[in-house]
Amino acid sequence: MKKINIAFLLVIILHLSCVSGNYWKLRVEVPRGASLDIDGFKEIVITSFLVEKKTKDFNLNQELIDYFSFELGKHFKGKIITKEISWEKAENLKKEDFWKKLLPESKEALVLTGSVQYSQEVRKAILEKYTDYSREFSAEKGLAQRKFFTLVLHLYLIKAKTGEILYERDFKESKGYQNPKQTANFAFFDLIEQVRMKLFRKILGEERVEQRYLISD
Repeated sequence: MKKINIAFLLVIILHLSCVSGNYWKLRVEVPRGASLDIDGFKEIVITSFLVEKKTKDFNLNQELIDYFSFELGKHFKGKIITKEISWEKAENLKKEDFWKKLLPESKEALVLTGSVQYSQEVRKAILEKYTDYSREFSAEKGLAQRKFFTLVLHLYLIKAKTGEILYERDFKESKGYQNPKQTANFAFFDLIEQVRMKLFRKILGEERVEQRYLISD
């Protein structure tokens, strides 16, 4: 039997104490089924990613491999291994024969791979600075800089035995920082976390919070 979440029960009680008409609004954790059953595989092979443009002083490929190895290791019951690939042709990502020949010994494996871009830029923006907290007085305009990072990742999950693409998706995550000296390493973990949440909802069926109504007679 699933353990009762005390904090969740307290939230329900608080909501029930705030009656509005003949119904109550509740926020509940709703389980979602996984689109792909990764537990049906004995191992996950994480290959080198096709880096379309290298980032100075930041090993994007290795950071992706390390991140996915660690995060998937929390949930996957089988082995997680890595394999270095020298990408000569981007078209190989979608060629079934390429994967079958590359991993002949990994018949029961799921391959995680893809292509990636990571960029940064400094943008200037005009910001209004109010001279009074009540904002009743006229505002002073000032020029400020924001550093933006963008991670574009095309992920593939491939069945090693057949080379068939079981799942693919494009991710594009961006975030701006007030600190003009923000590092690529720090921003990367903010952006890849957004990718993880979206990806894991599909392949792990994680729970999400949704609003529900409790109707009374």
